[in-house]
Order: sequence, then C-alpha cells, then structure tokens
Amino acid sequence: MTPFLETCLAIALGLLVLSLALATFRVLKGPAQGDRIVAIDLFGVLAVALIALFALWMGQVVFLDAAIALALVAFFGTVAYARFVEHKAARQRKEDGDA
Repeated sequence: MTPFLETCLAIALGLLVLSLALATFRVLKGPAQGDRIVAIDLFGVLAVALIALFALWMGQVVFLDAAIALALVAFFGTVAYARFVEHKAARQRKEDGDA
C-alpha cells in the first residue's frame, strides 16, 4: 500500500468517526422522531463505509460481502421502523378523530 493511500484511508477513517459522533448527537437530541430515524439509518451507512475501508486497508475482498449484507439489513430495518412510525401516527389520528 502506498503512503498516499494510507494517508487517505486515515483521513477517511477520521471523517467517518466524526460523522458517527455527529449522528450520535442527532439520535440523542432529536428534535423530531424523523431526525432520529435518519440518524439511525446513517449509522448503517457509516458502518458499511467503515467495513469497506477496512477491506481496502486489509486487502481482503471478502469483507465487502459483509458490507453488502449489512447495507441490506440496515435498509430494511429503516423501512420497517419508518412504517411502524407511520402506522402509529395513523392510529393516533384515527383515535383523535373518534373522540
């Protein structure tokens, strides 16, 4: 691995860690539930990016399979959570309309 590539990987890793910290802040502070859902989805994206960087760093292509699997699971988890929130809001509107 060339020194330039090592430097780029180190910078990218630092930026990903900073992004994880900012996403954690957004999950904890909100302000809305939609913001939290997006931040949790961002965790999945950042985890996939970290695995891809690790695969590049180690020179092992097999880690990319794990990144693809994690991307699918994170996507479906986000969609499921968003649908849950949507159904919960619809149920609440229906209850408020009946009262």
